[in-house]
Amino acid sequence: MTSIAFETIESDMAHLSAASLYFNRELSWLEFNRRVLEEAMDERHPLLERVKFLSIFSTNLDEFFMIRVAGLKRQIAARVTTRSPDGLTPSEQLHAIRRAVIPLIEQHRSCWLDDIKPKLREQGIHVLDYHELTPAQRAACTEYFEREVFPVLTPLAIDPAHPFPHISNLSLNLAVVIHDPDEGELFARVKVPAVLPRLVPIEGGPCDSPDDIPPERRYCFTWLEQIITANVASLFPGEEIVECYLFRITRNADMEIEEEEADDLLRVIEEGVRQRRFGAVVRLQVQHSTPERVRNLLLTNLKLTPDDVYEMRGPLGLSDLMQLTNIDRPDLKDPPFYPISPAPLHNARSSEEIFAAIRQQDILLHHPFHSFQLLVSLIQAAAEDPNVLAIKQTLYRVGSNSPIVKALMHAREQDKQVTVLVELKARFDEENNIIWAKQLERAGVHVVYGLVGLKTHAKLALIVRREHDGLRRYVHLGTGNYNATTARIYTDLGLLTARPDIAADVAELFNHLTGFSRQRHYRKLIVAPVSMRECLEALIEREIAHAQAGRQGHLIFKCNAIVDKKIIDLLYRASQAGVTIELIARGICCLRPGVPGLSERISVRSIVGRFLEHSRIYYFANNGNPDIYLGSADLMERNLDRRVETLFPIESEPLKAEIRQLLDVYLRDTSRARILMPDGSYIRARPPEGEEPFDSQTFLSRANMTPR
Repeated sequence: MTSIAFETIESDMAHLSAASLYFNRELSWLEFNRRVLEEAMDERHPLLERVKFLSIFSTNLDEFFMIRVAGLKRQIAARVTTRSPDGLTPSEQLHAIRRAVIPLIEQHRSCWLDDIKPKLREQGIHVLDYHELTPAQRAACTEYFEREVFPVLTPLAIDPAHPFPHISNLSLNLAVVIHDPDEGELFARVKVPAVLPRLVPIEGGPCDSPDDIPPERRYCFTWLEQIITANVASLFPGEEIVECYLFRITRNADMEIEEEEADDLLRVIEEGVRQRRFGAVVRLQVQHSTPERVRNLLLTNLKLTPDDVYEMRGPLGLSDLMQLTNIDRPDLKDPPFYPISPAPLHNARSSEEIFAAIRQQDILLHHPFHSFQLLVSLIQAAAEDPNVLAIKQTLYRVGSNSPIVKALMHAREQDKQVTVLVELKARFDEENNIIWAKQLERAGVHVVYGLVGLKTHAKLALIVRREHDGLRRYVHLGTGNYNATTARIYTDLGLLTARPDIAADVAELFNHLTGFSRQRHYRKLIVAPVSMRECLEALIEREIAHAQAGRQGHLIFKCNAIVDKKIIDLLYRASQAGVTIELIARGICCLRPGVPGLSERISVRSIVGRFLEHSRIYYFANNGNPDIYLGSADLMERNLDRRVETLFPIESEPLKAEIRQLLDVYLRDTSRARILMPDGSYIRARPPEGEEPFDSQTFLSRANMTPR
């Protein structure tokens, strides 16, 4: 489908250019991170949960610079002037990003320094600057420095005989200014060791903790780099230390891999991970007190411009605040909850009972409200069951110490045929996946790495079992990763089924991924890049046809991102045809809703709360006979055209009703939901007058949890 022509837009749209029909992808992502920051600022969250959101904001922004800003800089270096759909060149996007990021950084700093940090102090949790410590605490820090820190430090001089050292990505560093009586002003660099805790616990908390907080619930920390600064003279005996200034750099971390030329993809990915540490520098963070001469020294040696420098109040690298969430203060955290099993699996204990329950009916899983242990138990049951012959599974982001991987290796030890597709190109999980791939291979598992040029993002597991009436296949399809850690904090959906048609599709998709199959047609699955774009467009066109014929036209999409221009244009046309479109997009949304004559029937909301909304649901009303698909794909060009993705249908009427109710819950949210406005801003959803705010995640927690 071609882009909407400007001439076709209603007269009241005449003030808009074609480019202004879309929001900029990068700025939309920054708006998402602003919503994360708003959660840190929201006093409805317990205090240490607010700290968590501060940390997530920092981690998100680091990754944004490592990938998105780095990509724009590469385009500029290659003299690319192609404009984004919203009409900006790469250079213009970089300037717009800087204008947006600077006030965000200041809000983030203010939230920590002026709000959360003082409130932590009121609760007996002190994060102190070194100058605030008592003499006894400073003596303890000096002893810690001499025992634990000094042995791992390596001062590096910067002068004609000592070239500027390599600075690791996201590392904290001290620029040490030294006055030498013979040489004058000298510079050295000291790296703050990442192997030690950034926030150093200090015995004997300060005396201003509230009296009602017992000593065992009081905590005191100071910053590692400040301990090093206070003792840095021991690294330069005989020299006069003038000052130390903290700085931090961000490098391009987006690996470019020539898969067509790779005879060993595992080796190439390993080399790419090693080379990532040498990527071009894209950002320099300095403290506001850093003098001009020190900044210029860093800029010159790092080959940066003043626009690449971001000045910060307070400590750098506040992603390390996540360390505080390990404090044993449950009164300052969200109340715990305990996931349950869906009703059909409540009493299933043995492998026979588990498989019997899946044979009887399709089972919908909703994490984290349903326990991820169910999937681990399924693979473990398959490993032990003498009737199970084979297991096949895709792994994208499984994390460290993965129980799923251990269950798969155990299955191989039990002489099952085990095939695992490990996606080595899962960004920032490459090292974990390389480790798991090697361990799986050593255990005798058949490991494959997918298709050249395509990431395999689909979430699939297939179990082949011999039963009294022949072989039967059991399938799990999901919207999220087989990751036990993230399954506790991401909302995801999964389907357990033994339906022959879906199982046959999954088996053929695995054959496509592991062999030379050119499978183009599937019975039930929608598969990218084979047919997903065409299928989604056809389903949207059907809603348009319903609306044009005077019937109900209604779409509800829940996903992480809406970026693809062709899909956005088609949604605009659907709105113009009379289709009601409700979009729940957690992160990026490049579609401009609520514009008369263009998108007045489209609403967009984002929900950011305790859990990371990660499930993808595509609901097509079909004039009262709805089609519902779940899956791994967002509405982005990369998902539709450059990845192996799946959408799978929900065809059981009870499960369709359950999904529709779930969507209604999200659409009712007036607590954690923000509404995207036509100008690109987000405003909080408000409850009707006289009603309490409705929190979808809290409602789902209470509806699905059994308290202990």
